[in-house]
Amino acid sequence: MSQKPNLTRHLSSEEPRVLVVDGSKVVRRLIEQMLKANLPGVTVLACESGAEALAKLSEGVVDFVTTALRLADMDGLELAKRIREQSPQAYMPIVVVSGDVQERLVERSISDDVTDYFDKSLGFQALAEFIRGYVRPTELTSGEVLYVEDSRVVALATRRMLEKHGLTVLHVISVEDALALLETAQSMDRIGADIVLTDVNLKGELTGGDLLERIRHQLGYGKGHLPVIVMTGDDNPDNQAVLLRAGANDLVEKPIDERLLVTKLLFQLRVGRNLRARVSQATA
Repeated sequence: MSQKPNLTRHLSSEEPRVLVVDGSKVVRRLIEQMLKANLPGVTVLACESGAEALAKLSEGVVDFVTTALRLADMDGLELAKRIREQSPQAYMPIVVVSGDVQERLVERSISDDVTDYFDKSLGFQALAEFIRGYVRPTELTSGEVLYVEDSRVVALATRRMLEKHGLTVLHVISVEDALALLETAQSMDRIGADIVLTDVNLKGELTGGDLLERIRHQLGYGKGHLPVIVMTGDDNPDNQAVLLRAGANDLVEKPIDERLLVTKLLFQLRVGRNLRARVSQATA
């Protein structure tokens, strides 16, 4: 069986590709102008409909998708769902641009298919700056990573790598230990970490896949509330797809590339924090 091509890109790419989906030609043109002014070298793929956007995505990798909520042929949330189902990319921010963000945050459950919402009333300049924060993010200086790895050598090297970027690492050697930490935190109305980084094959009865299942179903944390990145030495796309369907936000193949791992961690930390902050404001 032939393997799918590796379609993961660094969000810090020198020439980011942004897909803009909106039924208004004027809006598409304004967003494109603002993006080109704020992101030198950006390629903007402007689409009028969901079908056109899906066709564009089949032609190559993009770094970011922004879509209106109402399109001629489908809802923006439906487009996000179809992108997640059809695209081989695990690492793609999808943002819905809407004029009633706060109402939708209160009235709708926030879909895991959508990375974020942007309030259209803030203007196109603010939207361009918002997108720049995703495709060329500044490094975070804090964040707690629950790191599950049973190899002392690998754990020491990875821990030093993450701490060098300002992250706090809570290292455990088994899924059982990770679950004990998360369950204790939940009993105290805390999550216990900002993000989970886990190997697949671990000592003990439970695997990284089992940890995913417990986090998503037993503890009830969605992808936005507690992101999980899985490290795997298995490059089989079918096996990787199983992990993504089980609830992994993203995968990192071994041997670990420091820049890619840190980029993915910082991105997921940012998304998780933003989502938790919005939910807290909506329920306050």
